[in-house]
Amino acid sequence: MLTPGDSPGFLLWHATLRWQRGIAAALAPLGLTHVQFVLLACAWWLNSQGEHPNQLTLARQAGTDVKMTSQVLRTLEQKGLVEREVDPADSRAKRLCVTALGAELAPRAIAAVEQVDAEFFRPVPRDQAVALLGRLARPES
Repeated sequence: MLTPGDSPGFLLWHATLRWQRGIAAALAPLGLTHVQFVLLACAWWLNSQGEHPNQLTLARQAGTDVKMTSQVLRTLEQKGLVEREVDPADSRAKRLCVTALGAELAPRAIAAVEQVDAEFFRPVPRDQAVALLGRLARPES
């Protein structure tokens, strides 16, 4: 039996908690939760690529649950950061557009998160961290 200090899962749990605390602290002054940030940043990025995703596409991009994505998008819409428009190709679907306010906030939030990431991952060379986390996030690749 492994001790907690020898358990990769236990260490990952503690590392994740520490990283999440840093992200939450960086986003709080911007009025965003972590999941709000992820969905706003993904929508902003997709919009910048000329795409106007529906909720399902955004959930897939972000790796989030579709129902939760819908709930969080409602909050982002109430904050004036995104708009949902009827998709001309499918009246049942809603296309997502980041508002001017959201487009101003997203890069600032991304910069804040990237600063936390840089500090958190500083002990490990970036290419090694990306390679390991990529393998863990997408083991089928």
